[in-house]
Amino acid sequence: MIQVNTHEAKTKLSYLLSKVEKDNERIKICRNGKPIAILSPVPSKPNPLKQHKVIMDVKFYDDPVLPLSEDEWPGDFR
Repeated sequence: MIQVNTHEAKTKLSYLLSKVEKDNERIKICRNGKPIAILSPVPSKPNPLKQHKVIMDVKFYDDPVLPLSEDEWPGDFR
C-alpha cells in the first residue's frame, strides 16, 4: 500500500488514480502522519443479465404459463 500526505495526494492525484486503476493499488492518505483516508479501486459489479450457471442447467419440459387441462387439476379443485 502506498502512503502519501495530503499535499502529495493533491499534487499527484492523476498519477495516484492511474495506479489505483491499472495496478489495483490502494493508497493511504495521511495528515500529519496519521491515516485519514484510503483510495482504493471500486469493486466490479456482477452482470445482472448473466444467468447463474446452476439456473442455466434447469430444463422446463412443460410451459409453466399455459393453463392446466381439466385432467391435470387435483381432484379437490375440479
